[in-house]
Amino acid sequence: SVVIPCYNEEATLEKCVHRVRAIQDATLQLEIIIVDDASRDKSLAIARSLAADHPEIRVLHHEHNQGKGAALRNGFQSATGDYVAVQDADLEYDPQDLKRLLVPLKDGIADVVFGSRFLSHGTHRVLYFWHSLGNAFLTFLSNMFTDLNLTDMETCYKVFRREVIQSITLKEDRFGIEPELVAKVAQMRLRIYEMGISYYGRTYEEGKKIGVKDGFRALYCIFHYNAHRAPLPIQFVIYALIGGVCALVNVAIFLFMFHSGVPVIGAAPIAYGSAAALNYFLCIHFLFRHRARWTSVGEVLIYLLVVIILGLADLWMTQLLLAEIWQPWLARSATALMGLVFNFLGRKYLVFPEPAAGPWKA
Repeated sequence: SVVIPCYNEEATLEKCVHRVRAIQDATLQLEIIIVDDASRDKSLAIARSLAADHPEIRVLHHEHNQGKGAALRNGFQSATGDYVAVQDADLEYDPQDLKRLLVPLKDGIADVVFGSRFLSHGTHRVLYFWHSLGNAFLTFLSNMFTDLNLTDMETCYKVFRREVIQSITLKEDRFGIEPELVAKVAQMRLRIYEMGISYYGRTYEEGKKIGVKDGFRALYCIFHYNAHRAPLPIQFVIYALIGGVCALVNVAIFLFMFHSGVPVIGAAPIAYGSAAALNYFLCIHFLFRHRARWTSVGEVLIYLLVVIILGLADLWMTQLLLAEIWQPWLARSATALMGLVFNFLGRKYLVFPEPAAGPWKA
């Protein structure tokens, strides 16, 4: 099954489909699923005309534009072939490469195969240094979290065994689906292969759609879908950054309220509570998996319990160190450092506990 997400691709869609159909032979039968994402041009009419002429083509249509991720999600769930591949409609990728990407899957040694634009010795249009640099950075960051050594995380060409892709719950609606897919297949410990492909990149004037905003979304997705399974030292560094931001918010709110005439007994708890709420929000978006074990209510209650216990421990330790004639700044620094470590451990093992990742599939 070849899933073709389509949005305003009237200039290239028909040619793309004919190129995909051309790879059929006695050993390879195709199901082509065109998912029109509420195109405003003639793409839908072209797709329906192609489906009328060729029984292997099916057309799915979104009434409202939802994004590439939503189109792929719809196409994946509708696929019936043994293998499922992604083909963009813009002619940047050559469908002849799909036949090569299928080989490790048909040989039974792979569950997922990625086509890399940076491994290939084939034709490669030279474009956009900063775009390629951003791609390399996102791939590097994704690899750091997943422990993979991919060269092209953002590639369109991803081919899966159908039971694999249909078992994955996907959430991203736009281009964030690429890092989400990589994160989730890595966490499943599947057999992942990568092969070089040719690439005929197009310019923005020719219709290229991915932009800077999508790059920032991809960056967020790498953290959101990977960090909860990252190695412990990486998780601690991320939590230290989260804790630093929350500490600054704590101080800022306290000073604002204190200088506004609010007594310390009121300003301190409000500042601490606000920082704790922000900490929880940042944790579930950038570090830990929301509802990893508990329900939403249970998770919040356990989080509050951990915050209260560690807050009381922080107060007790500060008073103890001051009683030992420590300098106030040194006592507070020591308790803050201990608090950072114990808050991280409390969140990782009590609030958002997850089983360790299993071995890679042989």
